[in-house]
Amino acid sequence: MFRASLRSWLILAVPVVGLLVLTYSATTPEPPPSAEVRAAAEPLRDRPLSSGGTARLSQCGVNEGPRPEPRGKGERGDEPQLVLRSWGYHDPGPKEPGEPRFTVHASILAGDRHLVLDAPLGEGSVTLDLHGPHGEGVRASARGLTATVVDGSYESEPVDIPESGRFWIEPGEELFLDVELPAGAVCPGHSLLDVSQCSPEHTNDAADCPNLTLTFTDPAIRAYRAGTAEDADSFSDRLVAVFLELDVSRV
Repeated sequence: MFRASLRSWLILAVPVVGLLVLTYSATTPEPPPSAEVRAAAEPLRDRPLSSGGTARLSQCGVNEGPRPEPRGKGERGDEPQLVLRSWGYHDPGPKEPGEPRFTVHASILAGDRHLVLDAPLGEGSVTLDLHGPHGEGVRASARGLTATVVDGSYESEPVDIPESGRFWIEPGEELFLDVELPAGAVCPGHSLLDVSQCSPEHTNDAADCPNLTLTFTDPAIRAYRAGTAEDADSFSDRLVAVFLELDVSRV
């Protein structure tokens, strides 16, 4: 009587098992993608912020340059001027009140004439964008923010609104303001802590670091620029500040 050896059985079994595996793979449906995979595949959408304004998450990763398209004459002029002073992340820690925050410190500089701005300053008309370096695109984007007028000290203490409800900036003087970046306006993959991180992290080249754009809109800006011009509506009502923007006239 013929009896197959163990080696013979193994040789016969391998192709049979392989055929069964192929048949099972072809007939078994793939499991549906997880919720995380589906969410990653879906485009991000803008959404309202609990503190007011809108998080423009649809712009995450978009690289269209830091300066927005001008909205009229005078937007690149020197009077009046929005000046970026500093910005960064601050965590008060467990021993101090308050939540971690990312604050931009800036100022509005009047020209050879006084400038009067209504309070609250730029109510619902301030925008803030952070662009990553090396063509990374937008890391954070918020619209409809409101600035806080501060005293210009290191602590940036808020100042009281004048009884007139307006802030008066004398010629050549400046008004200090703070703008908070809401955590909800930061793109996925970043946080308030690292949204301004350079790449590489330890670098001496500003080109390796994010670029920040702050805009402030107020009808008083248009009136200031227009002066007595008859075509006042052609002037921009917006101040734009861009960190380390290239001077195209010198390139």
